[in-house]
Amino acid sequence: MLPCWCWANKSRRGRNHLRQSTLSQCIVDSIPNFTVREGGKEGGWEMETELKEILGDLESLERSLPDASPHASIDKLRSRVMHLSELAKFAPVRRSKVKDMSAEVVDSNPYSRLMALQRMGIVENYERIREYSVAIVGIGGVGSVAAEMLTRCGVGRLLLYDYDKVELANMNRLFFRPEQVGMTKTDAAVQTLSDINPDVVLESYTFNITTLQGFETFISSLKNKSFHPDKEGSGVDLVLSCVDNYEARMVVNQACNELNQTWMESGVSEDAVSGHIQLLIPGETACFACAPPLVVASGIDERTLKREGVCAASLPTTMGVVAGLLVQNTLKFLLKFGHVSPYLGYNSLKDYFPTMEMRPNPQCANAACLERQKEYMLVKPARDAAAKAKMEAEAPFAAECPLHVDNEWNISVVDDNDTKQTDAASSDALPKGLTRELPSADEFQNAPTSGSAYIDDLEDLRKQLDALNSF
Repeated sequence: MLPCWCWANKSRRGRNHLRQSTLSQCIVDSIPNFTVREGGKEGGWEMETELKEILGDLESLERSLPDASPHASIDKLRSRVMHLSELAKFAPVRRSKVKDMSAEVVDSNPYSRLMALQRMGIVENYERIREYSVAIVGIGGVGSVAAEMLTRCGVGRLLLYDYDKVELANMNRLFFRPEQVGMTKTDAAVQTLSDINPDVVLESYTFNITTLQGFETFISSLKNKSFHPDKEGSGVDLVLSCVDNYEARMVVNQACNELNQTWMESGVSEDAVSGHIQLLIPGETACFACAPPLVVASGIDERTLKREGVCAASLPTTMGVVAGLLVQNTLKFLLKFGHVSPYLGYNSLKDYFPTMEMRPNPQCANAACLERQKEYMLVKPARDAAAKAKMEAEAPFAAECPLHVDNEWNISVVDDNDTKQTDAASSDALPKGLTRELPSADEFQNAPTSGSAYIDDLEDLRKQLDALNSF
C-alpha cells in the first residue's frame, strides 16, 4: 500500500509556521495507508495527482522555513515521495465494469473480438453468454485454466469449488502465481479472475464435496437461483468436473443425477500425455457410474494405488489443450452452435482425437440414473418427432434445383460419364502462327527406331562393344 501523508497542522497557513519539533513528529508518523479506489486508470491518476501535491507542499514548506536544519529531512521525504510516484506508474490497473456488450471495434472495448463471432454468423447472439451460470469443480491444472477462459469470454456467473491450497508444486501449471502460495485455490482464483473481468459474478466454495456436509452444501449451492430467479431446473446451466479422482467424480455424478443437471467431465492421464472430455446428460447418455473403470469394477480402492514418494506427471500443455476443448464445447453447448462431442479423447503422442458415444446402462447401479432413464424414455418419442419436423423444415431446397447453374465465374462441371468428350488432339492444337519448339510426347513415342539408335538386347550391346575393342 502507498502512504498517505498527513501534517500536524492541517491548514496551509499553519504549515508556514511549522516548527522543527512538529516536522520531526510528522516524519515519524507520516506513513499511514494510501488506498487506490477501484476505477482503473482514474484511480491511478488520482494517486499520482495526490503525490504531486505533496511534493508541492514540501517545496513550499522548505521555502518558508527560516532555519536550514530541517531541510535534510525534507529532502529525504521528497525523495521517498518521488520514489512512490515512480511506483504508482506501475500500479495494477483494473478496468471498470461494462454494462452492455458492444461490437464496436475500438481498443477500449474488451468484447469486440468476441462479438465478432456474432457478426460473422457463428453465434446468433453472443451477449447471451452473460445469462449463464457455470460451476467448476476442482480448480487445478484444468479447472483453473477453464475458469480463466470462461472469465475472458464474459460468462455471467462462475461457481468455483475446491478445498486445496496453492503450492509451489503447482507452478508448473498455468494460472497460479508464486505470490499466491498458501492461499486457497478458490481465493487465488477469485483474486486473479476479478482483475481480468469484473463483469463476471464469482462465487467461491472452499470445502470438500466428498464429505456428507460438503455434498449437501454442494447440492444447495447448485440449486441457488439468485442469479436468475426465473430459470428452470437448477441454478446453474452446466457443471464442469475438473477433479483428479474417481471418488470426487462420483459425487459430481450423484449430484447431477439427482438434480437432472447436464455436466461435462474432464481428465488428464497420470503420464500427462493424454486426456479427454465427456458430455453427460442424465437419462440420455451414460452417467459416470454406468461404465466404471476396470480398477473400480474389480473392487480395488483407488487410494491404495498411490505409492509413497511418487506423484502423477503434469504438463501444462496437455492440461491447456484439455481445458481448451472443455471450454470450447461449453460455449457450443451454451450458445448453441456447432456440434458438442459426447466424448472426445486426446493423445498427444500421436495427435489423435478419438470420439465415441456412450448410451446409458439399463442396469446402472445408480438409482438416480435409472430414474432419469425412465423419464427420458417417456419424452423420447415427442422429442424425436419434434427433431424430425425441425430437420424437414430446415431442409435445404437446393436439392430440387439444377446441379449446375450459371455463375459469375463461368465455371461448369462435366459429368464423368458424359460420352461427348472433346477430342484430345484438338485440345493440343496451338493458335495460328505458333509452333512447338520441342516434339510432343506422341511424336517421340511414334518416332522410327533403328538398330543403331536403340538396342533392346543387352547381349547385342556387349557384342558391339567387343567388336569396337578388337580394332
